[in-house]
Amino acid sequence: MRTQLLAALLLTSAVPSAAQVTSAGPTSPTLADSLATWYALGINAHHLCSGLWVVGRDYKRTPEAVIAEDIARYPAFRWEQDYRFEVDPATKTATVTDPAVGSRSAKYTGDQGCSILPVGARDVFFEPVAVTPSLPDAATQDWPMGDRNAAGRFPEVNLGQLEGALDWAFNDAGLRRPQYTRGVAVVHRGKIIAERYAPGFGPHTPQISWSMGKSIASTLIGVLIQDGLLTLDQPAPVPEWQGARDPRRVIRIRDLLRMSSGLDFDNFGLDPEHSYNAANEHFRIYFDAIHVSSHSVHQPLRFEPGTVWRYRNSDPLTLMHVARRAVEAKGEPFLTFPQRRLFDRIGARSFVLETDAWGNFIITGYDYGSSRDWARLGLLYLQNGVWQGQRILPENWVEFVTTPAPGHPSKGYGGLFWLNQGGAMERLPADAYWAAGYMGQNTLVIPSRDLVVVRQGPSPSDGGYMEELVVRILAALPERDAPAGRGR
Repeated sequence: MRTQLLAALLLTSAVPSAAQVTSAGPTSPTLADSLATWYALGINAHHLCSGLWVVGRDYKRTPEAVIAEDIARYPAFRWEQDYRFEVDPATKTATVTDPAVGSRSAKYTGDQGCSILPVGARDVFFEPVAVTPSLPDAATQDWPMGDRNAAGRFPEVNLGQLEGALDWAFNDAGLRRPQYTRGVAVVHRGKIIAERYAPGFGPHTPQISWSMGKSIASTLIGVLIQDGLLTLDQPAPVPEWQGARDPRRVIRIRDLLRMSSGLDFDNFGLDPEHSYNAANEHFRIYFDAIHVSSHSVHQPLRFEPGTVWRYRNSDPLTLMHVARRAVEAKGEPFLTFPQRRLFDRIGARSFVLETDAWGNFIITGYDYGSSRDWARLGLLYLQNGVWQGQRILPENWVEFVTTPAPGHPSKGYGGLFWLNQGGAMERLPADAYWAAGYMGQNTLVIPSRDLVVVRQGPSPSDGGYMEELVVRILAALPERDAPAGRGR
């Protein structure tokens, strides 16, 4: 049994071939249970590592606090009381051990965050690089490029109601389920009109944003299109898809942005009973040590491209594979590309885009940013892709990402953004759209009310929480606002 298990672990942790990444996983119940534990150790090692050195890089946290607040209280992560952990501050490596199965480690590499290490590896397989914002101290620049003069006060905004909305958001005792909210930032007419953080967190704390990172991926593709390196309707330039009879060669950039590539990529959700296996291709990137670009692009086609919408990590991960090739073809480094070409231009200093052990962004979930920096990204969209007179995104980009994907059954998804056109949040305006991430991460834009709302914190599922928060915020605003400063 030990030999069989070790062989399976080595297989699932190696750089995957096309055959390996489509494996159905173990068939023995005993082996399946051991592998589930092994995978759970991987996600726990990652969360411990990132909680200490990404979230806690400026706000010091203890391992015990990270485990208690970020891991153990959530059944989906399968933390067991007999797990042991070890933190090596010299190598910045976190290791979590199950006495019956073994140990998994994750290593902090600096500005590429934490990577889960494959079996037997003590380090990553790429050269980490510093990602240094080319911006002065935020305290020396006016909002939104900096933090100076960020707050706005408008006589028609009811400050008492706003404060009441934040009181409600942070009062777990008054909620149906505790939400553990850590940050809320509200931007109206270009200024922060309300903001609050839980103890130990602040406006610059990079917090795990989960699938809000998909909207960063969309934005980076928009930057490349504006730069003339890609187009929406070109077939995705993925070398692995270019065979004369390969049906994937017709998948367009547009299809990938709309989660409509048709790639065969299973998503079993994240729950403690059914998720931790190699067949869960969508979530496997979060608990195994695999090459996420290879994992994505080596999938066969299941549906005709552009016809069926399916929420799958394969599509944004493939887009990052395409983006990397486009940037590196110019002789430029890709790991610094998001900061150079996007974040620096909008005053964002906190984002950390984590990678796998081979240096590929896991931008579909292992991405970190502060509430204020997410507000800046929302403001970029509210201003139609223009920032202080400079066009960063194509003129029609916001229209594209807010147009429902043809394959979505309820008009609820656009270009890696969720949409309210189908009435998902029925008490909010129909023009609302948002970046959304697991455990309640949201950056919501309402053009008709000139509003951006960011909410962060590791929350149990409660579908009505964000809608109720925004309803309470809207009640404090004038009945209707035309968006100010929309770019042309």
